Amino acid sequence: MEITEIETIPIASMLPEGEGVGDSRGFGRKRATTLLRVETDTGTVGWGEAFAPGRIVDATVEELFRDDVVGMDPFDVESLADRSYTDPYHFAGNVFSQSVVSALDVACWDIIGKTVDRPVHRLLGGEACQTLTPYASTMYFTERDRPVEDPIAEAVDEGFTAAKIKIGSGYEEDIERVRTAREVLGDDAALMVDMNGNYRPRQAVKTAKAIAEYDIAWIEEPVPPENESGYREVKRHVDTPIAAGEAHYGRFAFKRLIDDRTVDIVQPNLGRCGGFSEARLIADMATTENVAVRPHIWNSAVGLAAAVQFAASVSRYPHTRNVPEPMMVEFDRSENPLRSEILETPFDPTGGVLDVPQGPGLGITVDEAAVERYRAD
Repeated sequence: MEITEIETIPIASMLPEGEGVGDSRGFGRKRATTLLRVETDTGTVGWGEAFAPGRIVDATVEELFRDDVVGMDPFDVESLADRSYTDPYHFAGNVFSQSVVSALDVACWDIIGKTVDRPVHRLLGGEACQTLTPYASTMYFTERDRPVEDPIAEAVDEGFTAAKIKIGSGYEEDIERVRTAREVLGDDAALMVDMNGNYRPRQAVKTAKAIAEYDIAWIEEPVPPENESGYREVKRHVDTPIAAGEAHYGRFAFKRLIDDRTVDIVQPNLGRCGGFSEARLIADMATTENVAVRPHIWNSAVGLAAAVQFAASVSRYPHTRNVPEPMMVEFDRSENPLRSEILETPFDPTGGVLDVPQGPGLGITVDEAAVERYRAD
């Protein structure tokens, strides 16, 4: 078997004017990502997602990857990441190369799974896994004026038992947003907060200490991702677990987070970290150091499918049959047709349970007509 074709498919969707959602750094109305459709000489098709702009992905594929990947046996997938670090030399250390590697890697694993009739999470060494616990990623900052508690109430109505909210816009507002979320969620639900790197260490520590009484499961990106000394400073002064990884890519960036115990939870994004092959290495490193793994997801349905398969494969070490902290996967609750409309059977997180697809490969069927509707090239 060999790869015969790689198609780059940028897709995008716009929210209406005045309906932008965002975080402490600003609002956005556009959702965009890039799919890769990879086909073999047997007619088997694999899908992957590069969480990067389409024109950059296309140029990167053409310049750095097409000649090597076309003609490659998909079963050689684990050589892709290794080769990206060394050939061409010096080009792997950027997010765009890693995003393309991610998409190609995921597509190859999708092909492998379809070829051997196994879901990817079993190919990665995971135990049989039927369901995961989704958490609602919600309570964004919005352009539209609406009661702050509405998004959390909607998540509760949908059956979510865990939620992550946006903070990072100032000490007093942070406390009010967390207090409101906890009040609506109830005492038993898991509550996480995301500062999106908008603070200096002392600002993050001040808020972290003030919201600790609301039983926060983790604080995500309290300082910018490149501020490694800032992460260490926050961790020295805060008891709440610290999470990061959505803006990191490749095994070496995650190794620094894990080796230095800079964070308690790593969050690789399967559209950026290097795909399944790198994510598995990252998870192995994290598990060895007893650091938790929770994938970051702000992707289309293809990236979500990859994250679900990866999450289902992660070791439960050091837990046995009793798992006090079940594997949770992020489920964005903002409007996103790139997630909800491009699969023949969309993911459904309602009821607080997310089914892990058991079909071969990613376990999904892409609706190619729907993909064409959102095509952006």
